[in-house]
Amino acid sequence: MQIGPYTIEIEQAARGIAIVMMVVGLLVIPILPGLVIIWVSALGYGIAVGFGVLGWVMFALITVLMLAGSILDNVLMGVTAHKEGAPWWVVLIALASAIIGSFVIPIPIIGGILAALLVLFLIEWMRLKDARKALVSMRGMLIGCGWAAVFRVIIGLVMIGLWLIWAWA
Repeated sequence: MQIGPYTIEIEQAARGIAIVMMVVGLLVIPILPGLVIIWVSALGYGIAVGFGVLGWVMFALITVLMLAGSILDNVLMGVTAHKEGAPWWVVLIALASAIIGSFVIPIPIIGGILAALLVLFLIEWMRLKDARKALVSMRGMLIGCGWAAVFRVIIGLVMIGLWLIWAWA
């Protein structure tokens, strides 16, 4: 591809676009589904330049990591809330409200997490008739959310590392 006096190969352009999108996905993880953005960037790169054997292997690993990281988020939030006293049925209702909240307010940090925390607190408050105990369960979910963010960053870095091996092999 010729841009003015410069010649840029499609592979170079695809690498540049993919790495920018992956870094954006990694840095804005609390606001957008960063692991999905990284995965879509790898998919776009593969479509643009071809996968090859190494590409398919790396893309499969990137896909597994994206799915695992997306599930891990909810598991960590639920397990820590349960450890702090919330029964599983309350945790499941709170996590379901997070999904619904993400659609009502399409910014995950506001719609999803806030809905889950609010629903967890309200159900626990009504169930226990004690706001302090309800706050303890809610704190557990918040701690899980924090650990989930840490693990999403780590998983995102591993996904980008796998893509780098694929793109520059």
